[in-house]
This record gives sequence, structure tokens and C-alpha cells, in this order.
Amino acid sequence: MDRKEQKINQPYYKKIYTDIINNKFPEKTDTCENILSKNKLDVLDIILLNKLIFGHQEICSGNQRLRSYDEKTIVKMLEYQKKNKLNNSQLALHFKLSRNTITKWKRNFKI
Repeated sequence: MDRKEQKINQPYYKKIYTDIINNKFPEKTDTCENILSKNKLDVLDIILLNKLIFGHQEICSGNQRLRSYDEKTIVKMLEYQKKNKLNNSQLALHFKLSRNTITKWKRNFKI
């Protein structure tokens, strides 16, 4: 998918993360190369890139509240839970979400 075809309100993550890696973390180029080679990055790719580049830094809770996920990403997260046999608490810790959010998603998506 080309930059012109993306939604106007969505940031161009591929360019942003490529610039971050080239300017501040050139030693992590090889680690992130296969993710950045994708045509389109989804939310889970962005989360993984953040972990690979910045490590497990604490995210302030005020910033966490502003996250939003599309339906496709929510379903992927819930499938990840089933595949890895995680309970709601473990999934919430893994993706830095609320347990109540996970419960609400499961109820709404009937998974």
C-alpha cells in the first residue's frame, strides 16, 4: 500500500520508525528490518517495533489511555491469547491493557 492510499489521519509509521532507527538506533537496523519490509504495518507490528527499539520502558498511564485498536487488531490479540493459553490478566500485562478491556472485547466479539 502506498502512502497516498493510506488514510490521511493515520501516521506513516514505516517512515517514522525507519527515521528513528537510522538516526538514533542504527545498531537495531537488522533486528527491525523484517518488520519494516512489510508493505503495511498494523498495530501489533508497531507495538513490537516499540519493544525492539526502546525496550520495556514504562509507559505513563495517561498516555496509555489514548490508545485505540481496530477490530482486526483486537481479534488478533484475542487469538494470541487462545494460541498461547493466556488468561485475561496475562494478556493484559503482555499488551499493557486493562483486564476489563479484555473482558469487554471478549464479550463484544464473542471469542
